[in-house]
Amino acid sequence: MAPKIELVDVKKSFGKKVVLDGINLTVEKGESLVVIGGSGTGKSVLIKCILGLIKPDSGSIKIDGQEVTNLRGKEREELMRKFGMLFQGGALFDSLSVWENITFAVKQNEKISNQAAKDLAIEKLTSVGLGKEVAMLSPSELSGGMQKRVALARAICAKPDIIFFDEPTTGLDPIMADVINDLIIQCTKDLGLTTLSITHDMASASKIATNVAMLFEGKLIWQGRAQEIYHSKNAYVDQFVHGRAHGPITDGKIGTDGK
Repeated sequence: MAPKIELVDVKKSFGKKVVLDGINLTVEKGESLVVIGGSGTGKSVLIKCILGLIKPDSGSIKIDGQEVTNLRGKEREELMRKFGMLFQGGALFDSLSVWENITFAVKQNEKISNQAAKDLAIEKLTSVGLGKEVAMLSPSELSGGMQKRVALARAICAKPDIIFFDEPTTGLDPIMADVINDLIIQCTKDLGLTTLSITHDMASASKIATNVAMLFEGKLIWQGRAQEIYHSKNAYVDQFVHGRAHGPITDGKIGTDGK
């Protein structure tokens, strides 16, 4: 069986700035991969290339064995239906109610009545621990944690195969961040999803990941099981996960092999 996501030698530059420098990455069906790394290391560009929002300069990106870098029109639309996305900050539409936010993609792609859409939204709200009364509220009436839950409900509503999480716990207090982590684990497990997350939050990464990869200066410098992250024997990874002010990332004294 082909991997759910497979990248081979993917490169992307913006002018003279090399952002992705030969990325090789495989995500198997049901895997939860978390990509860590500092700001500006290419994490968001990586996701955008997989989604087709940015075209890589070279390399191969396959979803379920299908090359996707040159898809257009209906083929691209069909591919996008495989994806769900939880954006940093939630990115809910202020002009729409909660139920309309949750069912936005479904209503774009399917013929569904407003009542059926409301019922579906309430079902998804229940799955993320919110009551049906939330469906009629506007995003501005929700706390940050509730907005994240609604955004998660929207991400799973259209029954995607793959969900991308962009800094899912940013802006949340530690308790609510852990609640969101638990919901991500529960929802993805219940639905059999494959997930790819990018985050700075090591507590979140350690909890939701089956595997972790670290990006630094456009390269994947370490990949391994989540339980190995704090014992990687890679100096770059070690500095990042322990949040140390001094080390190879900031001092630039050793090579990317961690030696």
